Amino acid sequence: MNINWKKIRFYVKLHWLKGLLFIFLTALAISLIFFITIGLRAWNEAESYLRQSQLAMIPLQLYLQIIMALIFGFVYTYLMYWLYFKRGASSFSQTSKKSVSGGDVGITWDDVIGMDEAKQEALEVVKLITDRVSLQRIGGKILKGILMLGPPGCGKTYLAKAIATETKLPFISMSGSEFVEMFVGVGAGRVRSLFKRAQQLAELEGGCIIFIDEIDAIGAQRSMDRGFGGTTEHNTTLNQLLVEMDGLKDKDYNIVLIGATNAPETYLDPALLRPGRFDRKIIVDKPNLEDRGKLFAYYLKNVKYDAQDVKIDRLARITVGQSPADIANIVREAALITVRNQNSSISMKEIDEARERIALGIKRRIKLSEKEKWQTAYHESGHAITTYLLAPSKDVFKITITPRGPTGGATWIPEREDTFIEDSNEMLSKIKISLGSYAAEKIKYNATTSGVYGDFSSAMHLAHNMVWVFGMGKSGLLGNWEIVNKASEDVKAKLDADVQDILHTCLIEVTALLKKEEPLLDRLAKELVAKDELNYDEIEAIFKEFGKSRP
Repeated sequence: MNINWKKIRFYVKLHWLKGLLFIFLTALAISLIFFITIGLRAWNEAESYLRQSQLAMIPLQLYLQIIMALIFGFVYTYLMYWLYFKRGASSFSQTSKKSVSGGDVGITWDDVIGMDEAKQEALEVVKLITDRVSLQRIGGKILKGILMLGPPGCGKTYLAKAIATETKLPFISMSGSEFVEMFVGVGAGRVRSLFKRAQQLAELEGGCIIFIDEIDAIGAQRSMDRGFGGTTEHNTTLNQLLVEMDGLKDKDYNIVLIGATNAPETYLDPALLRPGRFDRKIIVDKPNLEDRGKLFAYYLKNVKYDAQDVKIDRLARITVGQSPADIANIVREAALITVRNQNSSISMKEIDEARERIALGIKRRIKLSEKEKWQTAYHESGHAITTYLLAPSKDVFKITITPRGPTGGATWIPEREDTFIEDSNEMLSKIKISLGSYAAEKIKYNATTSGVYGDFSSAMHLAHNMVWVFGMGKSGLLGNWEIVNKASEDVKAKLDADVQDILHTCLIEVTALLKKEEPLLDRLAKELVAKDELNYDEIEAIFKEFGKSRP
């Protein structure tokens, strides 16, 4: 029989207080039995009339003592538990997070789809964690921290769980916001409690993985407190995290901290990013065409779908810019629609309806007046014609004047292919698309509606960034002026003039295009008023009727 002395020592170290209390209670019980035995012997040797009188009083005294002891014990225990564990100050600085065995996390390496580069980086980390001997043989040190960066829904948490599964180490998962409290010092106490728990698990199991999601909640750059205490609490919590990550060097516990954030890397404190803390950075980005195909295949295998009708390669092409969470949501929504329609399997029709529902929102039961219908129809037709003829990278997938979400209508124009870098021409195309609605309304009614609010916001934002951030203004002023706090009023005026120049130049071009294509504009609007919605094939047919094709 093999005795695991390491585990015995660990439990003795962890539960010594309970053992001491057990010994004390045992000694108390033995002494109580001893004194009762002496008392009984003395009672037997006493006179008979004394024994009878004492015997008559024993039941009442014993009953009262038992009742009082139970009441006092219950009240005392409840009050101490309430004070120290439920409402007491010590409970604020403790973390109640339970660890999960790596084998019980349930996310395997094969479940992580659509991020081959990130998986390759993570696989190297797994090897470093599990094969410490090879690393220590050459004098190397184990990684202390891994920072995962990328947009939401791309699988950062999934990847962290897969690392825990592969290493089979205990896994503690927390959110950065769980450290934040209104009392100064509480966050730091919770950090100490977390790492103490991790050190105990690492000593017992040979290692531990801590995962802190949204680490920017405690890892943002430190600043001076303005007098309200919140900044001091944040700084104290971050300082404690930095100390704990450095403190691991005193003894090699094989603890790895994995942080995940959607915020830019520059948002985090430089001390957190230096070597020795977060030693490895893994970028988890949106999937490309091939990865989207793998994701659809992975999620569709768990549902019943018509393999003859649903083409995975086509789904991958029409979901440019979608994250793994978006793709999972499309399949999930398509399954719900299939059940609602009482069909036996998911077809392309349900998937298209699911994509439309997610992208455009649920149809609202609002009746537009005849005037509002025509205004909305021209508004959306302006978007559609500008997109079709001036933005070859986008598809005019659907036009609707049915109120959805906060809007009275929508033109769905998804990207046709993956793009990672935008040039000035693509930004100008987006501005023109946004201004297409304004130009169409102005041409047909010589007035505009409040519906251009969102379009103006988008166009203004793009034009502002082109001038103030990317140096694309007509005046030739270069540099990122957003980071300059003391730009002169003259420089600001020139930059603002450049923004207006971009907007007006785009508007002139779009207005000229829509005036030239006014018969097409009228035709699209008329069809929209008649049908409320136009799908891809119907839109293509109308443009071909007027001899138009994509540039």
